[in-house]
Amino acid sequence: MDVLSQHLARQAAELGGALGVLPELVADDPAQWSRAAELAHEPYEGLLALVNETADRWNAPPHVAAALLWKTYGYWHTLPMALGWALNRRVPLMGFADTLVRPSAEGLTIAAAKVTVAVLPDDPLAGAPGTVVVCDLAAAIRDALIDGQRPVIRALGALARIGERTLWGSTAEALARPILSLRSYDEAAALLDRIGPPVAGLLTPDGDGYRRRTCCLWVALPDTDPCVTCCVRR
Repeated sequence: MDVLSQHLARQAAELGGALGVLPELVADDPAQWSRAAELAHEPYEGLLALVNETADRWNAPPHVAAALLWKTYGYWHTLPMALGWALNRRVPLMGFADTLVRPSAEGLTIAAAKVTVAVLPDDPLAGAPGTVVVCDLAAAIRDALIDGQRPVIRALGALARIGERTLWGSTAEALARPILSLRSYDEAAALLDRIGPPVAGLLTPDGDGYRRRTCCLWVALPDTDPCVTCCVRR
């Protein structure tokens, strides 16, 4: 994962350290983190605390806070997969049981107790320790999204009555946006189509980029403008 970690480290330096995922992905002190899987267990106390913190930060009602929290969580969880695919077709997978979270200045930061890297059969690293050989990286990403994101999305829906499609729209954007920094929108769109549900069809082309078909609800906050990719922009 050296290429990806170096890329993430450069991003962190450019942002003054404000990156919501560890550049090396794997935490060296897992005991100092919370397990993401705990957020999806009733009565959702840890998740509710994060929603409430987001609501206080942005003066947002619960459903908007849940959507904004997911926009943060989903983006940082998705970013390594999107960049790994775009950089060298090596996709890091954080199993849900191994995904770690902790509050931070970015809202929260994501890491993992361990990571497996999905590679294609013709990759020189195929079969190396820590890799899993797959015939379809899009399918591997889809499985990772279902495993690692759907439980939290459903828990947020139960807590705040926010629709799954709204939240998956943020994941679709979290896949496309990093890829556009390295490749064309056509490539990002083709990947989303190959991944299929739950993220296919949630973005639409717009110039050299895209527009969302769902809203992250940022625009519902007082005195804010729509995001440049928002479906409500005219």
